[in-house]
Amino acid sequence: MALRLLVVEDDDHIRTALRWALEDEGYDVAEAGSGEEACQAVAVSAPDLMIVDLMLGSMDGFQVIRHVRRTLDLPIIVVSARADTSDIETALDAGADDYVTKPFAVKEITARLRALRRRVSPVPTEPEPEAVVLEHDPVAPLVLREASGTVHRGDELLPLTLTEFRLLCELAAAPSRVFSRQALLERVWQHGFFGDERLVDVHVRRLRTKVERDPGAPRVVVTVRGLGYRLDLQ
Repeated sequence: MALRLLVVEDDDHIRTALRWALEDEGYDVAEAGSGEEACQAVAVSAPDLMIVDLMLGSMDGFQVIRHVRRTLDLPIIVVSARADTSDIETALDAGADDYVTKPFAVKEITARLRALRRRVSPVPTEPEPEAVVLEHDPVAPLVLREASGTVHRGDELLPLTLTEFRLLCELAAAPSRVFSRQALLERVWQHGFFGDERLVDVHVRRLRTKVERDPGAPRVVVTVRGLGYRLDLQ
């Protein structure tokens, strides 16, 4: 069964070109020309993936992403002419998984979508590891269970997004090892060359707000200045 993909773009020519190209890739594509139309489409039939422009009129792409994230954890790619770091960070903080600046090649979009599809439907190649205690605490330990796709702080299930969970799993696979931002892009986002290293920084910051007792002074997901990030077991 084809994956349902919603393209949210107010430019008719770009929206149509994307639909044709994505249908050739085997997606079941729906279109929305405004933020309001996008929210209505999501309410009627939740898509599996979304491509969202930011400049949509009265309800912009940031608002659309926040609205969708209240109920759904589907992968979202932003496609926008806005290339400022602040715009990228705002989109990722709103809940986007990836960001592509215009003008773009359709092949770049399809490559990123293929990477997202692998994350949505991963093919296991080896046995899943046992639960990993990231932070030992007699009352509320921080525990990662990759097989079930969960992270708990004591009895509390932490609401990690798919990208945040994958990022934590990669770091936890080699505790104390320093991962460069580019290495994390290749492992988590799986499209290497296309990736923007700012994606890693924003998602690490969001991950820390959920797994660290004090996100301002992280002890589990640690920054190694000039090199990248590592996970320290506590």
